[in-house]
Amino acid sequence: MKTLGISGWSGCGKTTLIVALIPRLRARGFTVSTLKHAHHDVDLDTPGKDTWRHREAGAQEVILATGRRWALLHELREAPEPSLADLLTYLQPVDLVLVEGWKRGAYPKLEIWRPVNQDQPPHFPDDPTIIAVASDPPLDPTRYGRRDLPALPLNDVETVADFIAGWLVTSIEPTEST
Repeated sequence: MKTLGISGWSGCGKTTLIVALIPRLRARGFTVSTLKHAHHDVDLDTPGKDTWRHREAGAQEVILATGRRWALLHELREAPEPSLADLLTYLQPVDLVLVEGWKRGAYPKLEIWRPVNQDQPPHFPDDPTIIAVASDPPLDPTRYGRRDLPALPLNDVETVADFIAGWLVTSIEPTEST
């Protein structure tokens, strides 16, 4: 399974890009899953409903299953937050996992950069794990000292999907010895 982060400052359009990329990558024959990190408390369960009551009673894990989907809710209780690597082990094998969050992790990322974020510095000049930058309007990464970095038009999702598809086909999966 290959992992590609979609990174950038809050409000830059990470979720919008991921949602647009998924059907385009699937149309190219790739299987895709996603992992999203949130910095705030999120509850996917409805207070008062059975699974919520199970968790509130102290269950470590609760699975909710229907004829259309299932979900696993895991309470950390006093345990530390799991790493991205730990969470990836819970996913079924796919061609690509798109990750939103964990922007400082040591895995390949595509950074989104927008002029509205110019009060915040881009990450790509100092982060060698960023393999491309998508922006609107397009920017020149060489201005930031990154001559090796592809610049993609953020408003052309087909081109971004083509880049990712090419990366999936040509990138080498790391082994435990590397």
